[in-house]
Amino acid sequence: MICAVYKSRRKADSYLFVEKRNEFERVPEALLEMFGPPELVMMLPLMKRDHLGFADINKVKSELADKGYYLQLPPPVVNLLEEHKREIGYSRD
Repeated sequence: MICAVYKSRRKADSYLFVEKRNEFERVPEALLEMFGPPELVMMLPLMKRDHLGFADINKVKSELADKGYYLQLPPPVVNLLEEHKREIGYSRD
């Protein structure tokens, strides 16, 4: 299984995996509109890989087979100061 990976020009660190290069028929219109014009990053042979950077390769394969696409979004930004305050039990009240 070889898939095409595109990055978004509108959403930083967002990637769209599709089954074949330039085939977006199975991707919802609303998602394509939010994603913006896709920019090809690479063609990726999934069968030769056992892991991906941030995505679960089994989930990518499954969603490609079921939906025809997989959307990888960046992890949420964590406010380290607020996280530390919560851990130590700090409260302004």
